[in-house]
Amino acid sequence: MRRTVVTASVGLSAAALVLAGCGSSGGSGTASSSSGSSTTSGVTGTVTVFAAASLKSSFTVIGKAFEAANPGVKVTFNFGPSSGLATSIAQGNPADVFASASPTNMDSVVKASDASDPTTFAKNAMQIAVPPSNPGAITGIADLAKPGVKVARCADAVPCGKLAMTIFTKAKITVNPVDRAVDVNGVVKDVTTGEVDAGLVYVTDVLAQGAKVKGIVIPADVNASTSYPIAVLSKAPNAAGAKAFKAFVLSDTGVAALTDAGFEKP
Repeated sequence: MRRTVVTASVGLSAAALVLAGCGSSGGSGTASSSSGSSTTSGVTGTVTVFAAASLKSSFTVIGKAFEAANPGVKVTFNFGPSSGLATSIAQGNPADVFASASPTNMDSVVKASDASDPTTFAKNAMQIAVPPSNPGAITGIADLAKPGVKVARCADAVPCGKLAMTIFTKAKITVNPVDRAVDVNGVVKDVTTGEVDAGLVYVTDVLAQGAKVKGIVIPADVNASTSYPIAVLSKAPNAAGAKAFKAFVLSDTGVAALTDAGFEKP
């Protein structure tokens, strides 16, 4: 029952954010500042955002609010593993904004002069996700090392995969996953389809799935978290739109959407 109420509140908050975006818009388009005031952005055209898979739910809400605040503007997203997105940017695939689930992947883009001045906008911790029936009888992190328990985690190069390995090291357990998914959405799919007994995902992923999964808290002394930086790309086709979108993510409206989704403030 509690999970259902939380899911409903997220939906209502999403609608409220869109309305907030509408209320802050001006004739030529606006973006709310972090203090809650509005500044003219003069945004037009399409804003292309490369964002970590774990941002899909919150950034979809933020994108709709940004479009409402800037009539005629379209936000398109490419969600995926931060490492893969960084590689795509290095290969010259056009985008305006990069939002990474790891400072390391952002650093590689900045060092290649493909972005500058990244700003950390959120933090996220890990959680165990299991099917609602909990067929593996998982009660804690140690259960993931038990014989016969099928576990999924992200691939080694992906931020959520690195965090999972950190957790296993801290907990002093050896886990042999049956799947190393390309990103956290792959792990979520493994859990919701019953392919595995448990998956290591972000707190925000458990919240976004509502009644489809059950979350099991990882003790703070063994848990791991990551910070999310966002930056305008150096070769952004829509530089003005990129700057406005970044500002919108950092605004009160953006922070509200991220907090609603379960992210922590940096």
